[in-house]
Amino acid sequence: MSLVTIIIPYKNNLKYLFSALRSVFFQTYKKFKIIIIYDDKDTSDLFHIKKFISNKIIKQKFFVQIIMNKKNLGAGLSRNIGIKFSKSKFIAFLDSDDVWHKNKLKLQLRFMNKYKVPISHTSYNVINELGKKTSKRKAKKKLYLKNLLKSCDIGLSTVMIDLKFLKKNNLKFPSIKTKEDYVLWLKILQKISFIRGINTSLTNYRKRKKSLSSNKMTSIINGYRVYKDYMNMGYLESFYRLLILSLNSLKKN
Repeated sequence: MSLVTIIIPYKNNLKYLFSALRSVFFQTYKKFKIIIIYDDKDTSDLFHIKKFISNKIIKQKFFVQIIMNKKNLGAGLSRNIGIKFSKSKFIAFLDSDDVWHKNKLKLQLRFMNKYKVPISHTSYNVINELGKKTSKRKAKKKLYLKNLLKSCDIGLSTVMIDLKFLKKNNLKFPSIKTKEDYVLWLKILQKISFIRGINTSLTNYRKRKKSLSSNKMTSIINGYRVYKDYMNMGYLESFYRLLILSLNSLKKN
């Protein structure tokens, strides 16, 4: 019965946060703690979050910790803070607008222990702002660096990682505001041969029209930076890789 720390960055997203939290509370696997990293200068939502988690039943059954950022850091650096304060065997990431299926932790932990792997991800459904399923992304059985360089096929809210592996290799999310997860997965694949996937949809990823990741120009700039700044590739190779990444993204969408 390994303890899992669930790391949730939060900024101005009260509409969906409670659904995300409920999907954790209803997990069939119960040995977990939740760390919410509050990453918003506006603290008006804090009262509502504290009120929600102070519910008598929730308070008795679950451990939820809120960490306040002194300034807005972005989701990646906020997750790093969650990693720093984690003391568990495994960590799992959940964005505040996504939701898990009830067996997510149970099945993924079983998979992690069976194959003795430091990281895994799963297939996931794409839903719109109303919660309607629009498409599905399948997790490959094994994902190699050469595959991931062409297309980011790992959903952040599907990932579970061995905390000791992360800290031993000093692996963190970079400071860019989008594609920070893509950089981390690539860095992990420089340490291990492949990342194992579970071809079962255990997460609903909510695709929102006004999200940071939906900003095309920001996505292009940060896509280039992934290769040039973080993978240390030359200008031409970085542009070429960005083109392939963009084309594959269009195919998926």
